[in-house]
Amino acid sequence: MEHLSVGCIVMAAGNASRFGSNKLAARVNGKPLIQLALEAVPRERFSAVAVVSQYPSILELAGRLGFLPVENARPDRGVSHTIRLGLEALPPCDGVLFQVADQPRLRRETVGALVDLWRSHPERIAALGHGGIRGNPCLFPARFFPELLALEGDQGGGAVIRRHPEALLLLETAAEELRDVDTQAALAELDGQDVSADHKTRGNDTL
Repeated sequence: MEHLSVGCIVMAAGNASRFGSNKLAARVNGKPLIQLALEAVPRERFSAVAVVSQYPSILELAGRLGFLPVENARPDRGVSHTIRLGLEALPPCDGVLFQVADQPRLRRETVGALVDLWRSHPERIAALGHGGIRGNPCLFPARFFPELLALEGDQGGGAVIRRHPEALLLLETAAEELRDVDTQAALAELDGQDVSADHKTRGNDTL
């Protein structure tokens, strides 16, 4: 199945209302969340990687690292708008992986393993999970793109998965990799890390 083309969309466009400030600039072990998210992308596994954001600094960073920057000028339209912009920006793909930008413990090796799993079951939706509970990222085959493009408001890919539970295939991974950062308290609870408060104006989506 090596001929299958897989794209990636890094979702970094939201307003982080629960966090209260610039979430993606919050530092974990000296690095901003957005940098950790982009470092977790095994770019060699993807035909193209789009980074969708409303923030010029994130778009500039994405372009500098060789990703495709996609501006979301209307983050108020919800996560569905980020999904749509990302899908429309990518070249034709057999599948697309959606990665959120606030999982600081996510490892690029795990993302690569998820792509490998999907390549062995390209008709399925592949996602990371722990204890049978789905997390992110999620990789959708092209047959679900019309449903993803039809989402509205803050509906994310989870709405499509709930309509097709039989299609979901989970790759078990450590719970720590799936932990996201929705609040400053959640960020502070991550063990063994250096957290700084350099976060003023950004946010992020969830699938």
